[in-house]
Amino acid sequence: MKHYEDNFAHNSLPYLELQPEYHFTDLPQFQHLEMLNCVEKLLDNHIKDGRGNNVCIRTFEETWTYLDLYEKANQIAHVLIDDLGLKSGNRVLIRSANNPMMVACWYAVLKAGGIVVATMPLLRSKELTTIINCAEISHCFCDKELEEEIHLVKSDFLKKTCFYGNSQLEELMQSKPKTFTNYHSKSDSLALIGFTSGTTGLPKMTSHYHKDILNICECFPQYSLQPTQNDIFTGSPPLGFTFGLGGLVLFPMYFGASTFLIEKPSPDLLLKAIQEFKITICFTAPTAWRIITTKVKEYDISSLRKCVSAGETLPLKVWQDWYDATGLKIIDGIGSTEILHIFISSNEENMKPGATGKAITGYEAKIIDSKGNELPRNESGRLAVRGITGCKYLNREDKQKEYVENGWNITGDIFRQDEEDYFWFVARGDDMIISSGYNIAAVEVESVLLTHEDILECAVVGIPDEERGMLVCAHIVLKEKSKATDAMKNRIQHWFKEVAAPYKYPRVINFIEALPKTETGKIQRFKLKQ
Repeated sequence: MKHYEDNFAHNSLPYLELQPEYHFTDLPQFQHLEMLNCVEKLLDNHIKDGRGNNVCIRTFEETWTYLDLYEKANQIAHVLIDDLGLKSGNRVLIRSANNPMMVACWYAVLKAGGIVVATMPLLRSKELTTIINCAEISHCFCDKELEEEIHLVKSDFLKKTCFYGNSQLEELMQSKPKTFTNYHSKSDSLALIGFTSGTTGLPKMTSHYHKDILNICECFPQYSLQPTQNDIFTGSPPLGFTFGLGGLVLFPMYFGASTFLIEKPSPDLLLKAIQEFKITICFTAPTAWRIITTKVKEYDISSLRKCVSAGETLPLKVWQDWYDATGLKIIDGIGSTEILHIFISSNEENMKPGATGKAITGYEAKIIDSKGNELPRNESGRLAVRGITGCKYLNREDKQKEYVENGWNITGDIFRQDEEDYFWFVARGDDMIISSGYNIAAVEVESVLLTHEDILECAVVGIPDEERGMLVCAHIVLKEKSKATDAMKNRIQHWFKEVAAPYKYPRVINFIEALPKTETGKIQRFKLKQ
């Protein structure tokens, strides 16, 4: 039995022998019927079980119940099939900021038997064209406010584009029934394709099944958050980023909670939402936590009970400053688009400040050398992970062989594991600076610099040098721009050598107005290297 009429995505999966091994699938929470559409658990069952009038999505302007979302998703599914000619297995791109209609479109695509490709609002036509051509995307939903770039896309694959936001989609929905019979997908039918933010060459297409989407809801939230129907989630990551999709849509709706969406989240808007709407769980990146800490005294955040950081490593100083200001412990975590969400994290019972945490339920991890041998405790090496989700690149056998070794997912991160099974971030594999024979982790230098009283933000990269191989170069944002002088550079360098190993000090310092960042808050180090 075929999964879909259009089997491009399934035919593009890596050979079974190149896929990771899956573990913990015998646990009851990870067992599924052969036929499974994840929307039924995430959305439809709330209606069947009498929770349709419960609040599902809030924004500063509107409130949707579960029934509102269910009916709109059903109407959009009818539009997809009746008006846009969707065939099962077609890929559908969604171009939108975080808003309720984006969520309705996301569910509608899966209801109709499509495969979702959600994207970041900041992507431009060149990047969108690459994504559309790689995934052979035939349909697109686009927020009217973001239509300019989609009009510039030139691709033979894209057949139908439908705009929403008091636009074409809403008009088509008006005549559609509010009920819909979901496509009978299989538990291992592909549900979504996520593009990784590679810095060079073609982006990589990661793919995930319907069962993968439900599996991650039994992992990180159960381990670290213990959500209830009374929780209200919010955060800054875009829904086109799997960290945001999990934290702001999948996790709250799996547990019947609600989510608060902000189209253009800033630290002030996050704090305003927490205060006014009594948010209980917040997801954002370390850079945002740092800024929020400086403003938190201006707001009432007494409702907040869980704070989650991911996207890049959480510096100890950011963790400590937030704890000192609020008494709340930020839950750090590492995940990847390839594995779908967080696989190493902590909870309030087993947290070591500065450590990323332990492998959570559903995953196991180890530290290996370049040949795949497990290393002794406290030795730095490559992080290897396996569990109930894993890397499945489409049409990239070369990259699949790099990411999966002997059944393990190799994340590209350098970690060490201590005697108590806690994992400590050392560096991204490509962020290790080798200078005069010393291995210097960029993140370690950043952690020291962030303790300096005049430094607001910083990012460290290695730059080529004939004599030493590489030099440590720090790009620094000062709290007071007027202090950006050569004398300040010298003071920072002398100070660094007094508080940390002198061989790690930044021999080159550049003062800049702001660090280049992705939409998800990650620092774009490749731009600094250029």
